[in-house]
Amino acid sequence: MTRLPLAVLNADTATFDCSFGRGCEGICCRNGRPSVSPAERAVMGSVMPRVLPLLRPEARKMIEADGFTSARTKLGQPMVRVSKGWCVFFNGGCVLHTVGTEDGDSYQYKPTQCALFPLEKDGNTWFVRQWGLEGEQWDLFCLNPANSARKAVEALAPELALAAKLDSAEPTDSV
Repeated sequence: MTRLPLAVLNADTATFDCSFGRGCEGICCRNGRPSVSPAERAVMGSVMPRVLPLLRPEARKMIEADGFTSARTKLGQPMVRVSKGWCVFFNGGCVLHTVGTEDGDSYQYKPTQCALFPLEKDGNTWFVRQWGLEGEQWDLFCLNPANSARKAVEALAPELALAAKLDSAEPTDSV
């Protein structure tokens, strides 16, 4: 068995296979409201000139008028705005992901919560979100263990590596 870059509570049992582009329209971005730290807001803001032309017209208008974060908070941080039920950065896929990929790192402009999904941390414990685990209530197809036989630790290798990197660089418990 391959050694994981960090301990994951349900590594032995969790399954996951992102089906975006293969039947999934990006449902994790529907009403997705990740919180963003000041550092993340600065990074995201730095690419707005490239991002704005790629957005849905109503999302672009919202960001230009009010910014990309709302007054709502989660984990003590402002949350990304939603327009017509979708994250403002969604336009047939994540625009931040697209711009990051063009620059050589698909995660570099995305909020950490989005980049790591469905990997999450509770205190010092990492886990893969799954139906019923830790009170999971988000009814997403990809979080149902019955819908995939693929081990999450294999499917999420890039996310696990990013989480390990964040853990080693950040002495806090929050992600």
